[in-house]
Amino acid sequence: MRYLLLYATILPILFPLLHHLPCESNKLLQNRLLIQDIPTPPGFIRTVAVKGSFAAWLRQVNLKKSKTVYLFNGLPKPNQQAQYAVLDIPVGKKDLQQCADAVMRLRAEYLYSAGRHNEIVFYDNLNRAYRFEAAYDRYNFESYLEKVYAWCGTLSLEKQLKTPGNYADVRPGDVFIHGGSPGHAVIVMDVAANAIGEQVFMLAQSYMPAQDIHILKNPADKKQSPWYSLPANGPLQTPEWIFKQGERKRW
Repeated sequence: MRYLLLYATILPILFPLLHHLPCESNKLLQNRLLIQDIPTPPGFIRTVAVKGSFAAWLRQVNLKKSKTVYLFNGLPKPNQQAQYAVLDIPVGKKDLQQCADAVMRLRAEYLYSAGRHNEIVFYDNLNRAYRFEAAYDRYNFESYLEKVYAWCGTLSLEKQLKTPGNYADVRPGDVFIHGGSPGHAVIVMDVAANAIGEQVFMLAQSYMPAQDIHILKNPADKKQSPWYSLPANGPLQTPEWIFKQGERKRW
C-alpha cells in the first residue's frame, strides 16, 4: 500500500516533466542532431546568440547521420580524416561549391531563410555585384549560387569581408580566409567561452573538388577537438590548411 501511495504521489509530478523534456528526448524522437548539439569542452558554455542572428541560425544547421564526406559526383572524398561531422547542406552536382563557395552558401541560406533577399549579394574580383533577384524560389536561388560560384572566390570574398576590430573576439560567422590561387576559407560555426573569458570555436569547410561542408577536427589539440582556441601569436592549423595570424574576416 505504501508503494501505491508513493506512485500516486510521484507520477502526477513526473509525467508533466517528462512531457516537457527538451534536448535529449526530443533529439531521440527526431533522430537528428544540430550544430548546437555538439558538446562544448568542460568549463565552456556557448556564447549568447540573438534570436534571428546569423550566429543563432548557424547553431540550427542540421548534421547528417553519416560522417562520410562525399564529393559532388557522389564519390567519397579520398581524405576522410579531416571531418568531425557533416552538415546537411546541398553540395550540388557540379564541381563548383568549394571553400569560399561553402561560406557564401551558408551566408546566402541564412539570408534566404530570413526573407532578406535584397541583402544576398557577392562581388567578383572586378567588384561587380551579383545580386539575388526575383523570383525568390529555390530553383532561382540555386541557379544564382552557381553563377556566384563561377565568378566569385577567395580573393573577392576576402575583399568583401571586413577586418574585426578586436583580434581576440571570435564570433560565429567569422571567416578565416586566404585569398589566392590556391586560397582557402573556413567559417566559424559556433563559439563558447569559460568563466574567465577564454574562447573556443568550431570551424567548417568545403574543399577541392566540391564536397560536403563539414565540421573540422582540431589536429593541434585532439582532446579539445572539434573546438579550436585562437593562437595568441602564430598560425591557426586546420587539417588541410594553415592560416596566418590576421587572416580572419567578418560580415
